[in-house]
Amino acid sequence: MRPPRRRRVVAGLLLAPVLTGCFASNGETSDGKSADGSRLRVALAFPPAENFSPYGADATLLSRLGVTEGLTKLDANGVAAPALAESWTRENDRNWLFTLREATFQDGTDVTPATVAAALTEATEAEPVTAALSGIELTAKAKDDRQVRVTTEDPDPALPLRLTSPGLAILSAKAYGGKRVNPVGTATGPFEVTKVTGTTAATLDRFDGYWGGRAQASGIDAKFIADGSARTNALRTDQVDMAEAVPVSQAPTLDKGARRETATTRTTSLLLNTRTGAFKDPKLRAAAREAVDGSVLAKDVYEGYADAGVGIFGPAVTWAAGKRVEPTGRARAADADGTSITIATYDNRPELPEVAQVLQQQLQKAGFEVKLEVREYSRLESDALAGKFDAIVGARNSLLDTGDPVSIMASDFTCDGSYNLALLCDKKVDQAVAAAAKESDTVKRQQAAMNAEAAILGTDATVPLVHQKIITGVADSVQGVILDPYERTLVGTGTRR
Repeated sequence: MRPPRRRRVVAGLLLAPVLTGCFASNGETSDGKSADGSRLRVALAFPPAENFSPYGADATLLSRLGVTEGLTKLDANGVAAPALAESWTRENDRNWLFTLREATFQDGTDVTPATVAAALTEATEAEPVTAALSGIELTAKAKDDRQVRVTTEDPDPALPLRLTSPGLAILSAKAYGGKRVNPVGTATGPFEVTKVTGTTAATLDRFDGYWGGRAQASGIDAKFIADGSARTNALRTDQVDMAEAVPVSQAPTLDKGARRETATTRTTSLLLNTRTGAFKDPKLRAAAREAVDGSVLAKDVYEGYADAGVGIFGPAVTWAAGKRVEPTGRARAADADGTSITIATYDNRPELPEVAQVLQQQLQKAGFEVKLEVREYSRLESDALAGKFDAIVGARNSLLDTGDPVSIMASDFTCDGSYNLALLCDKKVDQAVAAAAKESDTVKRQQAAMNAEAAILGTDATVPLVHQKIITGVADSVQGVILDPYERTLVGTGTRR
């Protein structure tokens, strides 16, 4: 599912973007429905695509439901904060030492330096590689009974940010004993997966041994509902307590108090297949870029819940605008002259098919013949990564995987990138991303990231369309929902009804 890889890991103080929004929660007191806490009913947009593998897209499902944790986590300002590691130090350019807190896995075994090192080693050997380790080489070894040393092949100043990735969750030894990694009953979070019903539902119970304190909800009943209207209707008719990714077209059907708007680092883009087909020609990629108007999408499709695309990183990454570099070396646009293309997208995010329809009209006006392919995401990803479409309309949180702006460009736009939907392999891009990865100073790294963004945009492999705001539907009875601009968390120990 993902291209070749190299590896590495993380720790210490961070090079983190500052966001316009912070994590928010909506209350502090329980309504006392049950002395043991009521169960939460949650509707999620994306069903598990990889049997809850912690190394792919399903990793975020696990983190949003409070199942998995890593050594570090992102705080409200995008800085690496303690999680299973209570502290860390950088010993030298390549070595980091993490001191573990006392914690227990959901199977009753202790979190030890040996189990942590083994979990990180498993992540480096995963196929396909988890996005956070794209272009990274690392080893992890127990130092003593409380500390783990992580060594990277090359200096990696963003290691603490990288370790926050949901794809680098720490699981017990039991998780790795079968043909696939199994997070059921082997994670460390406040909620434990106890039952999975295919791709339609999952049952989670409170893990009373959680190091961070007992969750106030007794469990979670999660439903995976790809259709946005159905998710919203489930909330409106009291079938669920929370519904993620409410379509903007459905937002007016909810009471104002039930709509929680969050500015995110998510960008919707048109990714053009640079390896095969029509868009192998950079002149036709330029023609597609010139034909597209993101402001129309922001106004008409997203109804104001988005800003027109300005780059890979949008307004929520507040430092980006002042450091943005104008792309150079773009090809001159050719006449499309009836060139036939297929654009694929997925309907888990209901705006995307609408975006694709508008793009179809814009590209047809420019002379392209356009066919659309709409699927559920789990049925699309492998074909998209295999280059079976000319273009993909996708929504990607640019800081989801690591919180580091350089890492997503390595993952999504370099020759060895693990989530390279554009199938881009460009020497100048690889050099710019590599140069940014070497910068340890925060300001210099940010500027180098913008230089790399300009190199990527100069290839026209991606056309940023809009920068999204997301709407989460929350029932009046629910308190403590985590509104996360990185979209990594939703339910925590204080979430309750």
